[in-house]
Formats: sequence, C-alpha cells, structure tokens
Amino acid sequence: MLTQRSRYALRAMLFLAEAPFGGSPIPMTRIAAEANAPRKFLEMILADLRDAGLLHSHRGKMGGYCLSRPTHLISLGEIIRVIEGPLALVPCVSRTAYRRCADCKSEADCAIRHAMMRVRDETARILDGTSLADAAAEELAAA
Repeated sequence: MLTQRSRYALRAMLFLAEAPFGGSPIPMTRIAAEANAPRKFLEMILADLRDAGLLHSHRGKMGGYCLSRPTHLISLGEIIRVIEGPLALVPCVSRTAYRRCADCKSEADCAIRHAMMRVRDETARILDGTSLADAAAEELAAA
C-alpha cells in the first residue's frame, strides 16, 4: 500500500501539473490546501522531490514550487520511488536496492521471488508508463 506520504506527494504533483509549464511558482500554502496535506509535512515531501530534480523551488514573497520538467516527462513511478524507495515488495527482486533474503534457500528456485519479480515488473511498467500528464487526463476524464 502507498503511504500517506506518497499520496500527498502524488496529489501535490498532480496539482502542480495543472499549472502551465514555466509559469509562476505556486505557493506552498496553496499546494497544501489543494493536496489536502499538512503544510509542514508537505514541505518535507516537496523538498525530497526538489532534491530529486522533479521540482524547482523559489524563495521569497512570490516564491513557491513548480515542476522542473513538462508533465509528460515525469512518471508516477519516479515520484513514488523518491518517496518510498524501490517498488519491489521483497529486497531480492529490487533493481536498485537488491539484498539477498536471509531465510531463502535458493533464489533460483524460490517461488515467492519469481512471483514478486512479476509483480515488480508489472508495477514498474504501469507506474513508469504513466506520466503526470496521463494521470491528470484520466482524472479530468473521470470528473
């Protein structure tokens, strides 16, 4: 399951995706209100997204946040990995944080590993194949 932290991140990024690319930064208070997230908690989340290169932040009276790339170039998978870490449910199938399971007799014969590898691959395919632009369009179509 996605954590509340990831849900806030996705809602904030989808809200920022509605703004014209290259437009004025959006103030934190407005993002927090639209994402229905506590401002202080969201500040930490957006700082992580900024540090990962997904957002730009601007200080001062007219400051705020804006996307660092067009919406079709930011995937939901990227956002979730920044917030949650690897998409794999078990460490032995992670592409970025592989660790052998301590209680596994044989990775080659492990049915759990094989199933979790399929889950990881399909999850990554869907999340990496869904951009903010795609998600925003689906959200509009559902409304």
